Amino acid sequence: MSIAAKFEIEYLQYLDVDGKPVRKDLPEFTKDLDHMVELYKLMVSTRVFDAKSIALQRTGKLGTYASCLGHEAAHVGIGSAMRPEDVLAPSYREYGAQLYRGVRPRDVYMYWGGDERGNDYQNEPARHDFSWSVPIATQCLHAAGSALAFRIRGEKRVAVCTIGDGGSSKGDFMGAINVAGARELPLVAAIVNNQWAISVPRKYQTGAQTLAQKGLAAGLHCIQVDGNDIIAVRKAMGDAIERARNGDGGSVVELVTYRLGDHTTADDARRYRGKDEVDAAWHKDPVKRLRNWLEGKKAWDQKKEDAWHHECDEWMDNEVNAYLQTGAQPIGAMFDYTFAELPAELEKQREFALSLEQQAH
Repeated sequence: MSIAAKFEIEYLQYLDVDGKPVRKDLPEFTKDLDHMVELYKLMVSTRVFDAKSIALQRTGKLGTYASCLGHEAAHVGIGSAMRPEDVLAPSYREYGAQLYRGVRPRDVYMYWGGDERGNDYQNEPARHDFSWSVPIATQCLHAAGSALAFRIRGEKRVAVCTIGDGGSSKGDFMGAINVAGARELPLVAAIVNNQWAISVPRKYQTGAQTLAQKGLAAGLHCIQVDGNDIIAVRKAMGDAIERARNGDGGSVVELVTYRLGDHTTADDARRYRGKDEVDAAWHKDPVKRLRNWLEGKKAWDQKKEDAWHHECDEWMDNEVNAYLQTGAQPIGAMFDYTFAELPAELEKQREFALSLEQQAH
């Protein structure tokens, strides 16, 4: 019998759970310890931001919030591998990548607080990124469309989308990677495999040995990565992005990590997964892993850790205050940004709403 095709999926890891190298060929960027410290500091600040976000929701100052606890290496690794001219199409918890690209915590809070102005990012390069996408996997199509535009325009830019393990089974994801392969688009799809699609475990989501191999059917490059090892994430994403930029095809990169918190603040993960499983995942903590490696290089210590946490606390106090002090939009705003010319019926509704607003004052 002849064989139509064979394939292998490479697994990439540089640091073990204790932060010790498992191979000698560390990427060139790891020689810049100042840069590695900056990545670590952003991972820590992302975790501080996440804890503050949950506290805001629990005290009624924020709507439902999707935690990123445990995803710090995956998310910061994605953001740091991108160039400013590239475009990010996130789902709804990739805060580390977005913070790297200039999104402010106050923007996140406005969005989860029900104010669409949170999607109007003020800083570059985030201003040309996409807003949060709660519908599962639709952002992958947005990224594929952007990648097609880059190719048509002859621009050396790359579109990066993120998707969860469960979302990688959605038709939108499949359609996005299929067109990327068929048209050789500069698209990199990062599957953040945190093992749980809300309450559905990875083993019940697909029969595939890896999620990365889903890209093979589309003709894309595929790799599975230790998503708790930021060096591996940065290397795999960097290689995939530059390959796409150079016209050598898109990629699917699976980042194997774990969701240490609930799916959102509306979820209670204790109902469907055991304490032993979560405790085992904490042993692979991405933040502790990079800290151990930096301490081994004499680039970090407890004094620096304490000082950085103090800075993070001040930073978050300023961001929270900025969010809480932001006034509500005028009532007319709900009519002003949908139509170039407002239909007559909506014009009547707008006038009525404005009259009610005036009476209230």
